[in-house]
Amino acid sequence: MNTPDTPAPPYRIEISARAEYIAAQSRPDEGHYVFAYHISLRNTGSLPAQLISRHWIITDGNSKVQDVRGKGVVGEQPLLAPGESFGYTSGCVLETPVGTMHGSYQMVAADGHRFDAAIPPFMLAMPHVLH
Repeated sequence: MNTPDTPAPPYRIEISARAEYIAAQSRPDEGHYVFAYHISLRNTGSLPAQLISRHWIITDGNSKVQDVRGKGVVGEQPLLAPGESFGYTSGCVLETPVGTMHGSYQMVAADGHRFDAAIPPFMLAMPHVLH
């Protein structure tokens, strides 16, 4: 934690994630489970930073892994000033009612420094499947 005498680290992005099961688009009898996930990024560093690309690792209940890479998020490459936040919603489809996601965003700070912002693991779960 920073004290008033300690400057904020230059490269720091805090990420939170929340997932929800989308029953209306899912077909459990066909092994088709749809989830939405809501991501919030906040630049807690001391320099502006731009999200350039993403890397997701999505694992279903059978340990099947999807490795997903792409430019930006939802068609954007947001630039976050210190203290600024950006949120978006996207989705994924699994063959099982339970899975996990984690990964990283590749960022470029205003000084040209490239760094990864880790996306902490979060659960994808159909309601009432986990106890």
